[in-house]
Amino acid sequence: MSRTPHLLIVDDDREIRTLLSTFMSRNGFRVTTAADARQAMTSFAAARVDLALVDIMMPGEDGLALCRKIMAHGNTPIILVTAMADDTDRIIGLELGADDYVVKPFNPRELLARIRAVLRRSSVALDTVDNVAPLYRFGGWELDAAKRTLRAPEGVLVPLGSSEFDLLLTFLERPQRVLNRDQLLDLAHGRAANVLDRSIDVQISRLRRKIEPDALDPTVIKTVRGDGYIFTPDVELVGAEAGR
Repeated sequence: MSRTPHLLIVDDDREIRTLLSTFMSRNGFRVTTAADARQAMTSFAAARVDLALVDIMMPGEDGLALCRKIMAHGNTPIILVTAMADDTDRIIGLELGADDYVVKPFNPRELLARIRAVLRRSSVALDTVDNVAPLYRFGGWELDAAKRTLRAPEGVLVPLGSSEFDLLLTFLERPQRVLNRDQLLDLAHGRAANVLDRSIDVQISRLRRKIEPDALDPTVIKTVRGDGYIFTPDVELVGAEAGR
């Protein structure tokens, strides 16, 4: 049975909250709004949230601090709302694990397209739970495609943001194959992604810090100068779909 996706809109501007809540509700979403980080975390505790839309510039605890808290509680996808020339905060947000960003002023229909693209990616992962998704093993690491978890060789769970998970899964499904930035954006983030955006480099840098023995001298995800990136380890697929 399908379930109405639940959006959490976090913005200190009441007019924006009302506008987006009305627009998203008319387009088939259940919407909860919050004026600050405290209200947002209360909403997370009360009900499952499928995607959070978070404004960076809020009084008190800002959107980046809230993003850290959300990431610490699971893999809820996050889209950040940034000021027009706020490149620094945008990059920090992506490094924290945000899935996408929109720049004010934005077209609600563009935002809707981005939300749907992020939810499509996360719903594919959720659907695999019922299909007994495989485990991917590489170099002592283990990624569980159903639970969306990554376990280090030492046995500890390594937290992954939604975009980090999608990117790593893309590499694991195509090991020892050179992928350029456009392919990675398309495969990991969908056609709604801006293929001119080099945010994929930021995401790869963040992922390297979690899985590489030395992120400054990467041996797992190598750069192929002029062509893109290649995932070098052998990958073992374990599970019901391993033979597909």
